Amino acid sequence: MKKYNIAVIPGDGIGIEVMKEGIKVLNFLENIEFTFDWYDWGCEYYLKHGKMMDDDGLEKLKKYDAILLGAVGFPGVEDHISLRGLLLKIRQGFNQYINLRPVRLLDERDCPLKNKDVQDIDMIFVRENTEGEYAGVGGIQREGTDDEVAIQTSIFTKRNTKKVMKYAFELAKKRNKFNKVTSVTKSNALNYSMVFWDKVFEETAKEYERIQKESFHVDATAMYMLQKPETFDVIVTSNLFGDILTDLGASLQGGLGFAAGANINPEREYPSMFEPVHGSAPEIAGKGLANPIAMIWSVKMMLDFLGHEDLGDQVMKGIERALEDREKLTPDLGGKGTTSQTGDIICEYMKK
Repeated sequence: MKKYNIAVIPGDGIGIEVMKEGIKVLNFLENIEFTFDWYDWGCEYYLKHGKMMDDDGLEKLKKYDAILLGAVGFPGVEDHISLRGLLLKIRQGFNQYINLRPVRLLDERDCPLKNKDVQDIDMIFVRENTEGEYAGVGGIQREGTDDEVAIQTSIFTKRNTKKVMKYAFELAKKRNKFNKVTSVTKSNALNYSMVFWDKVFEETAKEYERIQKESFHVDATAMYMLQKPETFDVIVTSNLFGDILTDLGASLQGGLGFAAGANINPEREYPSMFEPVHGSAPEIAGKGLANPIAMIWSVKMMLDFLGHEDLGDQVMKGIERALEDREKLTPDLGGKGTTSQTGDIICEYMKK
């Protein structure tokens, strides 16, 4: 029996509630065993200790096979503190340079677009995850004066950009949908970073002659996602563009309650991290209203990454079957159930 040690960072707000359902699903699986170590890092930890995680947090996390993250955010802690103090610290510290965000419609009732069904919305974003606009390079000069200046510099290295693009092409080959990669750019306005991005994309595409390639500006990509989502397969983007477009993608699925994510170190030098990206929603925390599907879908992505795609499929089928009869699911899905009851129902269908 395969055994895995998982670091659990439930975070803040509903992160704790949805994490329990993700763990419930993992413990329900047969012929695989998990041990979990919980870390209380996050914004509430910051309010007590003045930091988002322990000083030696990365060293503690190194020993695990994977990391599960719930959600981070709490009133009184600014978003840039929570992002840089925990999420980006782990992503960059563990070289998790691939961010994967599936955008797949599971039930046409959840789609806000007219005349689109589950066959029309099935794409996956490969987002560069450690460089670009989130590299953290810049500063503020003459602070507090009328001449105050803010500078934010994007960083793109050829080595990393090419690795991200190769990952996207390999994923398109594996998915075998359209065998197509769409690059998101804005080279008409960003005349250094995105011209460079386009150049690396063209170079990489030459290594994959059997994979179709196309390139759209980010504004056009957003429009096409609404007008013709069925034309997309694998989309490769920079950090900022990917962050924005994947939330648009989540709306096509039915909302952030379906938004699963993975932060991948493909070389497995460090553990990868799996998280829903719906935020901590402190206004509904503790009320049993949070939809746990994004967390459970993230668990499925972790199983896939660990080499247990059969178990990942079992989890996904449980989610899909649960959506057919919604009476006992959470209110955002049209039901009258709780977070815990939704997790229970998914486990029931996994068993069936």
